Amino acid sequence: MIDVRQVDDLDDPIVIAAFEGWNDAGESATHAVEHLVQAWDAEVIAVMDPEDYYDFQVNRPRVSIVSGQRQMTWPTTRVLLARDTPLGRDVILLLGIEPSIRWRSYVNEILTLATDHGATLLVTLGALLADVPHSRPIPVSVTSEDSDLREMHDVERSNYEGPSGIVGVLMDQAHQQDLPGLSVWAAVPHYAGGPPSPKATLALVGRLEELLGCVIDDGDLTEEARAWERGVDELAASDDEVKEYVEALEEAQDTVDLPEASGDAIAREFEKYLRRRGGHEAG
Repeated sequence: MIDVRQVDDLDDPIVIAAFEGWNDAGESATHAVEHLVQAWDAEVIAVMDPEDYYDFQVNRPRVSIVSGQRQMTWPTTRVLLARDTPLGRDVILLLGIEPSIRWRSYVNEILTLATDHGATLLVTLGALLADVPHSRPIPVSVTSEDSDLREMHDVERSNYEGPSGIVGVLMDQAHQQDLPGLSVWAAVPHYAGGPPSPKATLALVGRLEELLGCVIDDGDLTEEARAWERGVDELAASDDEVKEYVEALEEAQDTVDLPEASGDAIAREFEKYLRRRGGHEAG
């Protein structure tokens, strides 16, 4: 059960969600939402009861010492609200752990909260391990089951078949309830997939900027992404097999991306630069 704090009417809100676990390679997606929480000064308005959805032998509570006192933190899902965002509308941020049980009830609670507050769009973030090189831009895919969103953002319907995580279940149920949704996934190099993965997090944030038409302060993400890439460079250079593998991935991706090195791709990058520049000058 979600115990929601009383809030004033929201301004055309959207929901952005990410979940720890199977959907979150390198913890890229949850770190992206955590970044939005910090950038937009979001406040917690609800916490889901962990007894309903988690197996505590899988996701154990954690003990910490705070001001000399023992404190127990239980695995859960938090709902946060960001007002006065660069979007010109309110944003409900959902940050949780993929549940162990009762997935349909879990999803229904989330969607009931979203619709009760007037949400008109759901954006889910995910990340998967893939055969991509760390030294190239992180690929980010966007799909939607909503025909209007597909046309608006020039994206496709997902053709994935196979096991699903909570992100897929949430998006499917949202579509069944006529809540339009966008599913945004980053591809994390599998040979460097341990958390954190700031380059993938930055790629997700950048794609959100494009989809939502706003500037998001990247804080320290850009420098963290550069440091991460330098670290993986050193790792690859120290092992001939890894080095050769990375070079093969680079060659394969460069071949695929070659036709994109002009026209629309350059225009998109220039538009992103202008948005960032305008945002910084306004600040």
